[in-house]
Amino acid sequence: MSISNYKSLIVSQSKIREALAELPRRGELFRHNFKIVFTNGVFDILHAGHVDYLSKARACGDALVVGVNRDASVTRLKGKGRPINSELDRAKIIAALKPVDFVVLFSDDTPEKLIKIIQPDVLVKGADYKISEIVGAEFVKSYGGSVKRIRLTPGRSSSSVIKKISKKKATL
Repeated sequence: MSISNYKSLIVSQSKIREALAELPRRGELFRHNFKIVFTNGVFDILHAGHVDYLSKARACGDALVVGVNRDASVTRLKGKGRPINSELDRAKIIAALKPVDFVVLFSDDTPEKLIKIIQPDVLVKGADYKISEIVGAEFVKSYGGSVKRIRLTPGRSSSSVIKKISKKKATL
């Protein structure tokens, strides 16, 4: 599949429920207890930690939806100079990963509205968050869903990659 084909996995907030409804009809995925997993992030510079995290998130259910912050919200959250990569580039890269079924871009600083639209069976976030700090956790638990925290790969973050690049650039 070429990178342009991954754009079909990038779905708008208004179409994500419809896209998810089609998944259980795909032969091998048909199950009565089909579980939708949701996670979110900036995913500015993809690294091994992201791949590990998304693989572990996907293992929590049958389909993984990843919310990706739009550029303006990344700038508000991470500061001037971020994101490094545009929202469409980040969405395409995440959509191209095997564990990911759909990517949804969102404009708010938190994915709360998106979580309410998707109503995932499992909400996943990094173990660096306490359950009480995870946006949408109470909502997901209110209808019987679960919230899982995944241990992050030590020493892997977009911020650390950016710092490493900056240091190498300074020595050139």
